[in-house]
Amino acid sequence: MTPAGAGGLLTGAIALGAVLVVAGWLGTRRPALYDRVAPYVRDVAPPAVSDPGRLTWSDQARRLVTAVADVIGGPADVQRRLDRLGSALRLEDFRLRQLRWAGAGAAAAIALSLLVAARRPVQPVALLVFCLAVTVVAAWWCDHDLTRRVVERERSMEQEFPTVADMLALAVAAGESPAAAVQRVATISHGELAEELRRVMGDVHTGGTVAEAFDALASRTGVGSIARFAEALAGAVERGTPLIDVLHAQSADVRESARRSLIESGGRREVLMMVPVVFAILPVTIVFAFFPGLVGLHLTS
Repeated sequence: MTPAGAGGLLTGAIALGAVLVVAGWLGTRRPALYDRVAPYVRDVAPPAVSDPGRLTWSDQARRLVTAVADVIGGPADVQRRLDRLGSALRLEDFRLRQLRWAGAGAAAAIALSLLVAARRPVQPVALLVFCLAVTVVAAWWCDHDLTRRVVERERSMEQEFPTVADMLALAVAAGESPAAAVQRVATISHGELAEELRRVMGDVHTGGTVAEAFDALASRTGVGSIARFAEALAGAVERGTPLIDVLHAQSADVRESARRSLIESGGRREVLMMVPVVFAILPVTIVFAFFPGLVGLHLTS
């Protein structure tokens, strides 16, 4: 290795170490007093953003990341997915996480580029394009990971819904009110849908009405059956309409929809199921069928 290549590799290693140290310090440092108190008094006194001396490094980074938010993804869409995920992260916190992912990708790309440049001559423009591409892909992958987690959570909620709806119907049929039935089911159940029901009851216990809490659930969820379920519960609480038949009907509809989805998935994968049959089982069957005849022909000849 040439001295120039060794120097470049050492510089890249030092830069990568500095990035990792700064990222670790930002992740473990204690929040400032302003950051800890501001969420509880924001509705009383809005933050004084005009005073740059009160802004911490984290606040300035949030401003920078928010400025380029539209390039990576719309803030409204990201906030919507965070609400559907039930995450306590704010939009600015997610953007900071995205920035960390992009920084880690850029550091890894720079280190790899320096290693390649130390071994063979490479055009600097190509290395620059590679580093930028890896940075963008890392930021996009963070956003994609959020979408994947939302889809998995909502699929789990849809699978849990028929059982939860039947339990609610049994509790209401036993004489409990809709709110008490939801409280009982949320207490004894586990899963993503039970977590949403506990969030609904938390909204009720903090001063909101049952109808408003279920309307909020219907507006933030991305599952149509759960949105209809929340609207039905809100209507039952407001107007006193019968709820047992509605819950049984909705659970039956969800089970029928899951059955149709399973049949459709099996139909789409029918061609894929033929791959091991054609390329693995069929050749072995042909060999077992023709091998004795070939051996007999060889012996007779």
